[in-house]
This record gives sequence, C-alpha cells and structure tokens, in this order.
Amino acid sequence: MPESLLDLEHQRSAILQQMLRLPDFRSGSITATRGTCGKPTCRCHQPNQPGHGPHYRLTRKLKGKTVTESFATLAELRKAQREVEAYHRFRQLAQALLEINERICRSRPVEQELTPAKKKRRKSSSRKWLAK
Repeated sequence: MPESLLDLEHQRSAILQQMLRLPDFRSGSITATRGTCGKPTCRCHQPNQPGHGPHYRLTRKLKGKTVTESFATLAELRKAQREVEAYHRFRQLAQALLEINERICRSRPVEQELTPAKKKRRKSSSRKWLAK
C-alpha cells in the first residue's frame, strides 16, 4: 500500500530536524601515514621497520584542489574525527532527504496549470517556419 502524502511529509520533516541537530562538521577523510626521515642511519631505514608515525592527516577538496591538514595534538585529531563523522551522517541524511522528496514528488497530484482560456487558444503554426 503506498504511503500517504502526509506521512511522507512527516518523514521529510523528521529528516530535516535531524539535520538541524547535527554538530559542527566538515568534509574529508582522515588517513594515517608512515614515512622515513632524512637520516640514513635512523632505524626507519632498516629492513622490516615501520618508519616514523603514524601521522594523521585530513584530506579534502577545496575549490577543486586537494588540501591536506596535519594535526599537532591528539585533541585536534579527535575533534577532526568527530567533525568528519558528523559530515558522513549529514551525507546519509541528505541522501535520505533526496529519496523521500522524490517519493513526495511522485505522490503529489498534478495541478492543472492551464486555464480554460489558454486551452482554447490556437497554437502558432510551424508551417511558416518550415516554409522558410
């Protein structure tokens, strides 16, 4: 049985309310990197050594460019992780909102836009265009 338009609109309102309650968020992904330093005698250059790190970085796109941000403290990393998690929740809610809006659009009845006077008006002929 199809859902009523009123039920769909309530679902949409619930999604929008969830979006309003989201904390601060930002896009991107956090990755851990390991690397070697410039000292040839350092342990990071030895076989089977993991290297220095992990160093955590936030990578995101900004105006078509890839921007990378490093974190100086563990507190900054935790804050960024919370913000990125909130962004992923925002994306899920945005997808759900899009889906519910599409269902609303399909369920909403078509409104009659033409007045009786407009219906009777004769359309311009395309014969003039074809004759040229």
